[in-house]
Amino acid sequence: MKFSLSLCIAGLLAQAPHAHAQALAPGLHDPGAIDRAVASFTGQPIGAPGGAARPIDRRLRLGACAAPLALSWRGEAHASILVECPDAGGWHLFVALATGARQTAAAPVIERGQSVTVALTGDGFSVTQSGEALENGAIDAWIRVRTVAKGEPLQARVVRPGFVEVPVE
Repeated sequence: MKFSLSLCIAGLLAQAPHAHAQALAPGLHDPGAIDRAVASFTGQPIGAPGGAARPIDRRLRLGACAAPLALSWRGEAHASILVECPDAGGWHLFVALATGARQTAAAPVIERGQSVTVALTGDGFSVTQSGEALENGAIDAWIRVRTVAKGEPLQARVVRPGFVEVPVE
């Protein structure tokens, strides 16, 4: 019994480096990078309310992306996130969020005077710069922000804590 258990453990240990090498094989996207992108997008770690419910399945073999990943909320309830590789022929996947993820409508996630990232987004582009919130705001609320250039205040939609968006048509 001891001998077979030792062989089993030795076999698992011998496979472990090979499995790690497969996960980071050239031409494949690192699942850990997707986990980090989702955590950055939500502002919450894996398993925390508002963060990914669990890590990306390490068995997935997703092609490497030359462009940065595109992340967006899926649906009005913000119960999951769409992660896309914007390259031609790229892939997409949905990441479920941990229970309790939804913010209450009245709960501000940005406060007046707070530093925020302001993203000007349009069809196929996004430009970001630093700014300051001139009002409190909950997710999906429209607030006034001023960019670092101290120009005229802009109306921006609160996307997540510390991040607002100005859609450009």
